[in-house]
Amino acid sequence: MKRVLTFLNSRVIWAVLCLILSMSAVAQDINYESGANQNPFDNIDEMTRELLVIIDRHKDKYPDSEMEYFSDLNNLMTGFVDFSFVAKKVMGRYARAADFNQRTRFVAAFRRGLVETYGRGLMSYGDEQILIVNRQQLLEGERRLLVKQEIRGEAAVYPLHYLMYRKKSTGEWNIVNVTLNGINLSKTFASQFANASRKSSGNIDLVIDNWLSGG
Repeated sequence: MKRVLTFLNSRVIWAVLCLILSMSAVAQDINYESGANQNPFDNIDEMTRELLVIIDRHKDKYPDSEMEYFSDLNNLMTGFVDFSFVAKKVMGRYARAADFNQRTRFVAAFRRGLVETYGRGLMSYGDEQILIVNRQQLLEGERRLLVKQEIRGEAAVYPLHYLMYRKKSTGEWNIVNVTLNGINLSKTFASQFANASRKSSGNIDLVIDNWLSGG
């Protein structure tokens, strides 16, 4: 992941990325009503508070508590982030060529990379103000929503856009893509996967094996 991370190396941006990728876990963890009663804006607000509790719990012990910290973040995401969907988008056309085992292995590697890489960055989170700037009433039957948030620090304001979809089967809202300060994360990781696949002459197993090291 090293090439991707060169785009995202400021203290605030690192922190925000982990925050964003964890936000879609809110609904079940805080016992929100399921389905039609969910509100994605409220979910994101509440998740921000829940996530900051995790940071506060581990900050003084970090990095000695790193594995426990990663576990807490992973548990927060479980059941809420559709990693299979996101990983498939990152693999792009290569997902069709991959077999079930390869897709399963990449989902695991992709998930671990997100939790660990952004979890480390999240420890740099400071006193920036985080605000939703386009809160609105949901339309009846709405299934696609762009939630806009800003990270306001002393030196700058960072715009964040969350693309969210509502599952037909459960009515749950999930974040499926994030654009941070003009950087589209889904496209960035998809480009990384495609470049690695070309360099390995389409050897998907090699790309998966090297994903966490950025090779």
